[in-house]
Amino acid sequence: MGVHVARHARTSAPLSSLLLLALVSIHLSFVGVVFGASPSSEADGLLKFRDSMNKTSALSGWSASLKICADDVANWNGVLCLKGIIWGLKLENIGLTGSPNLEALDSLPNLRTISLMNNNLGGPLPSINKLRVLKSLYLTNNRFSGSIPDDAFSGMNSLKKIYLGNNGFTGKIPSSLSTLPNLSDLRLQGNQFQGGIPEFSQSQRDIKIINLSNNELEGPIPESLQKMDPSSFTGNKNLCGPPLGECKALDDASSGDDQGSGGKDGSIAASTGSEKQVSVLKIALVVLVVGMLLGIIAALLILFYWKKRNSRVERDSSALEDTNTMPTTYVAEKKAPVVVETEGTKKRGEYGKLSFVRDDIERFDLQDMLTSAAEVLGSGTFGASYKTVISGGRNLVVKRYKQMNNVGREFFIEHMRRIGRLQYSNLLSLVAFYYRKEEKLLVTEFVEKTSLASLIHGNHTQGLDWQTRLKIIKGVVKGLAYLHKELPSIVLPHGHLKSSNVLLDNSFEPLLSDYALRPVINPDQAHLLLVAYKSPEYAKTGKITKKADIWSLGILILELLTGKFPENYLTPGYDSKTSISTWVSEMVKEKRTSEVFDEDMGGAKNSKSEMINLLKIGLSCCEEDVDSRMELKEVVEKIEQLKEGDHDDDQEHLSEGYAFSSIGTEDEYSFSRNG
Repeated sequence: MGVHVARHARTSAPLSSLLLLALVSIHLSFVGVVFGASPSSEADGLLKFRDSMNKTSALSGWSASLKICADDVANWNGVLCLKGIIWGLKLENIGLTGSPNLEALDSLPNLRTISLMNNNLGGPLPSINKLRVLKSLYLTNNRFSGSIPDDAFSGMNSLKKIYLGNNGFTGKIPSSLSTLPNLSDLRLQGNQFQGGIPEFSQSQRDIKIINLSNNELEGPIPESLQKMDPSSFTGNKNLCGPPLGECKALDDASSGDDQGSGGKDGSIAASTGSEKQVSVLKIALVVLVVGMLLGIIAALLILFYWKKRNSRVERDSSALEDTNTMPTTYVAEKKAPVVVETEGTKKRGEYGKLSFVRDDIERFDLQDMLTSAAEVLGSGTFGASYKTVISGGRNLVVKRYKQMNNVGREFFIEHMRRIGRLQYSNLLSLVAFYYRKEEKLLVTEFVEKTSLASLIHGNHTQGLDWQTRLKIIKGVVKGLAYLHKELPSIVLPHGHLKSSNVLLDNSFEPLLSDYALRPVINPDQAHLLLVAYKSPEYAKTGKITKKADIWSLGILILELLTGKFPENYLTPGYDSKTSISTWVSEMVKEKRTSEVFDEDMGGAKNSKSEMINLLKIGLSCCEEDVDSRMELKEVVEKIEQLKEGDHDDDQEHLSEGYAFSSIGTEDEYSFSRNG
């Protein structure tokens, strides 16, 4: 086509030149590939964006000297590439803090999606007005706060999905949201939005999901949203109208008039009721007129931008977004906040039965959880976890899974009962489960404190001294050893061991979660979801062994000692170049071992050799050669020998038996930090 236009331009008058210029301009506008953006400006924008935040160790690999995209592969962690073009950022669950400068990303002309979910980012909503082609914005589960300007989303006509749930936003819902012609998915749950819900334009026919639950909204639900699921509006101050209960303001006024007829109070009530009725009619008229105007404007915008959706880059990036890069909360929050309600049970007007695996807990049913207030605790690989309080004040956690729909009922029930029989002090025990073809629910006890990942990377490390870290890793190893002993027939007794799946109680005793799920996970999804499948042996042979759990343990040990976020969690498979074990090994070989340990780790004055010994164990667990990797029994024995402080009598014994084929000699483990 380009050759044809060029030939036409050479044989025609200046009018053809104008036509060619117009065609090129249209092409750049609708396809979205802007040739004016140089790689250096894109790198500068990304680095400026990164530097606006804190706790960015997971992004330490971003370097201006490193090419960002190599066709569809990104050399910068968290960057999404397509045919050499940067089209998205997915920086979830990596402990980011501060206030991100999203305007710095305007140097990325093809940026379609941004996901910063499940971090500790704060401040007001970042300005995104310059990112005109952005289609998806995911900021759920952070600490953003304050009111959102009414025009915050003005002109963002490409936006389809906006996730701002579980933050601290206040004030009114910005009316500019109701003018977005392509909006299909809006999540504002778990904030403190006040006032009424704006009327959404009739032209916004693509809007399929909206979640405004657990805010402080009041007034009638707009007609354009009255066919939405009732759970989308629960937990608010005083919302009314379909799909919730009828608004009673006029009825109450009439009732007051009847009760007070013939007296002074009755006259006042009648007058008040009349004024309310007139006020409501005025509001309805204004809303109707505004809605019609917005509908006309939105229709014009749709006509103007329809070609954009036909471009090849647009189609490819949309397909990738819907399949590979959807934020981890998308599925889990689809029916939120009533996290265990399903379409099947709702249509029948009844609730399914919970199956209990413990006899020492008071029985409750699914409806108890449906009718109780739910708090989103966070979102992981499989989906969101919700804290719910049942009758009697018991705190429980419900986790919803949709990656198990290939498993049969009988096998699932039997496997859950098998997990339920596991009782150990370092395991988060299963309380109950729920089976449905499309989704499964697992109910566990609520752990009061936090996860190890949050403690290390979430700016909470002040209390995480050497003694506490040693206690945690000893508990983790005991829990893992128990799983391997009790589940000998399962290839991966844990399968998903990582810092976010190590929960801590108030005494810093670790509890392993999300264990033994490999048998019920869809086979075609297991390698994408479970940490064990990021191991070196799976990358090399496509096969998985029990020692993948030991590799995961090694990564966890190194993360605990260094305070560094393992890039292993972000990569789709194993990459020795970005592995935390490679970085530690290189530092050790360069005799820079003292620089490896987390600077926030206090209480280490008399513990240098013990810390080094644990570091050695972690590296041995991460050996790429499975045969050279430590056996779990040996790991347990060596970690049990570690002390909180140095003891001369024990040092010779503790140093025996350590041999590392790819790490170096004992002399290379020098520790030069003073005190």
